[in-house]
Amino acid sequence: MELRQLRSDEFEISTKLSEYAFQYTLTPEQRESSLKHFKPERFWGIFDGEELQAKLTIIPLQVYMQGKILDMGGIAGVATWPENRRQGHVSTLLKHALQEMKNNGQTLSFLHPFSIPFYRKFGWELFAEYKKYVIPAAKFPRKAEMPGRIVRGVDDIPTLDGIYQAYVSRYHGTLVRDEGWWKRFVLQGDGHSVVYYSAEGKPTGYALYELKDKELVCDEFVYLNEEARTALWTFFANHDSRIEQVNMVMVPMDDQLPFMLPDPRITQEIIPYFMARIVDLKSFVEQYAFEAQAHHAAELTVEVEDPAAPWNAGLWKLSVNEEGRAKLLELPSDYEGPVDLSTDIQSLSALFMGYKRPQALHAIHRLTGNPAAAAQLESMIPAGQTYLLDFF
Repeated sequence: MELRQLRSDEFEISTKLSEYAFQYTLTPEQRESSLKHFKPERFWGIFDGEELQAKLTIIPLQVYMQGKILDMGGIAGVATWPENRRQGHVSTLLKHALQEMKNNGQTLSFLHPFSIPFYRKFGWELFAEYKKYVIPAAKFPRKAEMPGRIVRGVDDIPTLDGIYQAYVSRYHGTLVRDEGWWKRFVLQGDGHSVVYYSAEGKPTGYALYELKDKELVCDEFVYLNEEARTALWTFFANHDSRIEQVNMVMVPMDDQLPFMLPDPRITQEIIPYFMARIVDLKSFVEQYAFEAQAHHAAELTVEVEDPAAPWNAGLWKLSVNEEGRAKLLELPSDYEGPVDLSTDIQSLSALFMGYKRPQALHAIHRLTGNPAAAAQLESMIPAGQTYLLDFF
């Protein structure tokens, strides 16, 4: 068996495996587009001679984290022919991908799991979920006149991306979109767009939506203030002669719309979505912005388990200074001092992404050790909200 990157002439064998594994068939137009965007250097496969046995893709992406931009490796297209399963191919590929991402400075990795338990074995953990609303027309927010103006059919990417960046940069894990991503993955298809401009002419909100079968399906609802939110909802409500309900998907978990409705008894659903994992613990932690420590540095000794990425495993001394900057020092194997906390890379990934809090993890024994140390870590980790609108 040989583990290597795909070659430029191996598009067809890669596509055939994907079509079989994920049960779809590309149209001629889709196949042409996929070939145009095929980047073989992002694909890693296990080969028996010239026969592709299993593969995955590492997509170089960037995400917002604490208002900063970090490099992230997106894992996608993990596939194996059925006759080659349970031979360790995917395990080999995932562990190799972790090493590749570490070498490339990608301190985080995201993936959309076919099986959450499966990817937990390799260190990924849930970090993002979203809400879905189904709002009948009779329960729409009240209409209101706003001083700005609504413009349909805006497909100017700089305008949309400017609103998007201002909105999503306050979350942890949202994707940095370039022009190609907008064109290929966001604005494709027959959907509609609408932008709200303030009285001063500044774009402060947009929505991407479809109309079908007496329903308005909103895929993205992005706003910078309540004026924009109200204006966009008034625009939706003005469709009440042709729709019976609005179906909102990809709503962030901190959204307050139901509370603001005249009648909040609407259908709400929470969907577990993407998984994340820290690829390089030392590099990630030393980029992380902790809460400033008053008067003196804070120190904790933490034992970390990570079988898939052994460079993260072991005993670490975490030191955070008065400015909230951290140092992570690996302790020698013969260290005999106290260990404050023990955990695994999955729990640390959920914790540092802002998906779970230290004391909550301690309560369910995902973070074990001294309760006082868990409380101290709680005070060191700033609150944050995770969110991801995209899919790959």
